[in-house]
Amino acid sequence: MEKAKQRANGTHILVLPIPAQGHINPMLQFSKRLASKGLRVTLVTISSKTHEPIETQLSMVNIAPIYATYEGAGEIDLESFIQWLQTILSQNLPDLISKQERNGYPICCLVYDAIMTWALDIAKGLGIAGASFFTQACAVGTVYYNVQQKLLRVPLEEDRVLLPGLPLLEPHDLPSFINHPGSYPSLSKMVVGSFSNITDADWIFCNTFDCLEPEAVSWMRTKWPIKTIGPTLPSMYLEKRLEDDRDYGINLFKPNNDTCIKWLDSKKACTVVYVSFGSVANLGEKQMEELALGLKRSKTSFLWVVRESEIQKLPRNFEEQTSEKGLVVNWCPQLQVLAHRAIGCFMTHCGWNSTLEALSLGVPMVAMPQWTDQLTNAKFVEDEWKVGVRVKVDQMGIVTKEEIERCIAQVMEGERGNEIKRNSMRWRELAKEAVDEGGSSDKNIEEFVAALLCK
Repeated sequence: MEKAKQRANGTHILVLPIPAQGHINPMLQFSKRLASKGLRVTLVTISSKTHEPIETQLSMVNIAPIYATYEGAGEIDLESFIQWLQTILSQNLPDLISKQERNGYPICCLVYDAIMTWALDIAKGLGIAGASFFTQACAVGTVYYNVQQKLLRVPLEEDRVLLPGLPLLEPHDLPSFINHPGSYPSLSKMVVGSFSNITDADWIFCNTFDCLEPEAVSWMRTKWPIKTIGPTLPSMYLEKRLEDDRDYGINLFKPNNDTCIKWLDSKKACTVVYVSFGSVANLGEKQMEELALGLKRSKTSFLWVVRESEIQKLPRNFEEQTSEKGLVVNWCPQLQVLAHRAIGCFMTHCGWNSTLEALSLGVPMVAMPQWTDQLTNAKFVEDEWKVGVRVKVDQMGIVTKEEIERCIAQVMEGERGNEIKRNSMRWRELAKEAVDEGGSSDKNIEEFVAALLCK
């Protein structure tokens, strides 16, 4: 037993996420799962030379910072940032891996964000294994693969799209890169290019679980030996096997913890709509106004996350006028909020992490997707999993105050609301089963660890 433990501790995994909260969180949670099996795990972060390293609450996972500062002017341009990131990591990753070996902890496998395909080339060049990690749904990956193989042509040539493993999709159900070709060309090239060298990867991980997307997962397995390892939430919100794992552990934004929770404590069960559109999405001023008025018209209380960069878009005196029923904060501890008894509904952009969190905690959703994979996720929220409703946009592409009020009422009230709640609770149990001992995701992680130890 002692020898096996020593061998596990000597097996060292390097994990490389895109430095964005929505990519760090799932790969960090996967790192914790591996560390709980006895492996040594190091996660790579990017830190500015002029600031302290990112604050962490981790003990199981080692952090290896690469110090670099993005010099882009003003608001981050995603296209140039991705190019900068590739340059920085290509320059620094080989040295970081060599340093680990000199310190007596040689890397045996690099787990990299799937869109960083060039990281696999670095790993292979250094003689170590490479594992591709897809942070998005298998359904979305299926769409991108068909585009990459030119089986789905862009611009679209038909009004409806039928792809293997997926339900019939309309254009507004497809990722925005497909529905609106030409938007963010560099990012589109990256996500579609995730499959360019996938057959060279030693392992392929997907942040989902088998019964959540059975058809898409089964179809992808006809192409590659993928392993589902999700949902990647802290263990204390799921099966509670990892003690004190209550938080992701790395926060790029500072949440208003006490303010949010104290306010929620004052509310009755299932009476609050939680509204958040993630760390990237930006709503136009007209859309912000309609959303604010829709929340004001609604019968329910609301907790609304409005990032500091967006706060000036709120209608004048909105916070003062709604202080009796609403709270606006710059950021909040989303998992704690979603798990709170007062939350009855989550109005979300349907980013994959937020979607998985709501599913895993049994929270009904009002889906208001903005771009990328969120449109496809919203389709599944309403039509496949039946855990929420999706807003409809008007001729100008705006979700009106009346539509927002209507959708919140549908989820929070009446027989449809009750059905959505029942479905949400069922998915919560299935998510727990997947990561619990003997569950589909847990088995896949165990198989990966066993394979590494055999080598």
